[in-house]
Amino acid sequence: MDINALKDFHLIASCGGIGAASRASGKPKATLSRRLAELEEAVGVRLIERGGHRLHVTEAGERLLLRTAGPIQEIDEAALSARENAAKPAGWLRVTAPLLFSQLALGRLLAEFRLRYPDIRVETLSENRLADLVDEQFDVAIRINPPVNSALVGRCFARDRLVLVAVPALERPIGSAESPPAIPAVVMSTFSEGETWRVLKGQRCFAPQPVMRLSSLLTVRDAVMAGAGAAMLPQSIVSRQLETGELVSWGEADTLTELWVLHTSRRLQSPKVKVFVKFICEHYSAGWFFT
Repeated sequence: MDINALKDFHLIASCGGIGAASRASGKPKATLSRRLAELEEAVGVRLIERGGHRLHVTEAGERLLLRTAGPIQEIDEAALSARENAAKPAGWLRVTAPLLFSQLALGRLLAEFRLRYPDIRVETLSENRLADLVDEQFDVAIRINPPVNSALVGRCFARDRLVLVAVPALERPIGSAESPPAIPAVVMSTFSEGETWRVLKGQRCFAPQPVMRLSSLLTVRDAVMAGAGAAMLPQSIVSRQLETGELVSWGEADTLTELWVLHTSRRLQSPKVKVFVKFICEHYSAGWFFT
C-alpha cells in the first residue's frame, strides 16, 4: 500500500472532495484522483462514492480512515522529529491545564521555564474539561488523575494529599466507621449524596451534610476558613493555613491525587515538548505538589 496514496485519501476525506483537497494542499487534482484510484485498487474496495457536490466516504473507507489515522500521525511526527533533531527547542508550546493548578503554580512555573528556554513561547488554556490534544492542537496537557488513554503518554510529576479541615472553633465529633457522625460540610458541586469521608486509614469516618455546594476548591477553602463547615481539600491549598493554625486537620484521606504531564506521541517528542516534560518533573523532584 502506497503511503502517499493513503495520506492523500485522508486529505480528500477531511476536505470533503478532490477539488477542496487540491486547493488546500496545492496538489493537482489529477494526482489526487489517480492516487485515490490506486489505493482503491490496492485494497480491492471502493473507499469514496463519487457524485454530487461532495464525495461520500464508504463504510469500508471509514474503517480504513479510523485504523490508519494513528500510524500516519506517527509517520508525520517521525519526519518532524528528524528535521528538528539537530535544532534547539523553539517555537510556540501550547499547554492545557486544570484551573486549580494554573491558579496555584502555572504562572511561576512557566516564567522559570522561559528563563531557561527563551526561544520557546508559551500559550495556555486553563479549564477543567479534558481538551482533545490533537483536534485542538495542544502540545502538552497537565491533568489530575487522568484516565487510562492509549492515545496519550507521559509522566506523573507530583502528588497531593486530601485533608479533612475545619476551623479550630468547629467541634470535631468522634468519627467511627460503624456510625459516622454528621458534620456540616462545604462541598464541590460534583459531590454525591451519601458519600462518607474516611481519614486516618479509615479509623475515623464522617457523614458530610452539605451546607454549601461550590464550583471552586479555593472558594471552598475560603468558606471553611469563615467557619461554614468542614471540607476535604488538597493539602497544597491549605498547608499555610494549617501551619498558622487558621485551620486544623481532622485527618488525611488514604487516597493520593496524582498530577501528570501528557503528550500524544508514544515514541517521539518534539524538542520543546521533551524539555518541558523534563523541566516540570525536575521542578517537582521531591514528588509532592505541596512542598
